[in-house]
Amino acid sequence: MNHYLTPDLCDEYPDLVQVVEPMFNNYGLHESFGGEIVTAKCFEDNSKVKELVDTDGKGKVMVVDGGGSMRHALLGDMLAEKAAKNGWEGLIIYGCIRDVDAIMETELGVQALGTNPLKTDKRGLGDVNVTVKFGGVEFVPGQFVYADNNGVIVSPKALSMPE
Repeated sequence: MNHYLTPDLCDEYPDLVQVVEPMFNNYGLHESFGGEIVTAKCFEDNSKVKELVDTDGKGKVMVVDGGGSMRHALLGDMLAEKAAKNGWEGLIIYGCIRDVDAIMETELGVQALGTNPLKTDKRGLGDVNVTVKFGGVEFVPGQFVYADNNGVIVSPKALSMPE
């Protein structure tokens, strides 16, 4: 597992990185994570998240645009466990999660706006690998995202920690 420090990455690559407006809380066991962006755009329906956690996520971070809804959780312990099992580096959720105590023990990075115990309906709605925008930044599939307790940053190319 790679360890990233977003302040150091910002200092090293000031012309490359964009900083997402502060809004996320860290819930995963891995407090620092990063990788290639894979997006899911879904509003109060986590069907696309469920589909993606079943795919190979090695070196990838799922960025979920839940429209900022605080009414339902887009990720719970079972989906987080599948994501970890399939090698995902982490998930950044513009929305809520649930089963926080279990997720905090899962080998995964997870950031979200907050928590809500209510699950979503699964209606198969949403889009995968489309550009999404929140927090003043565009998340483009194939670009890169890095997250830690300091914040979330986006870069058009992979970054390495300075020596």
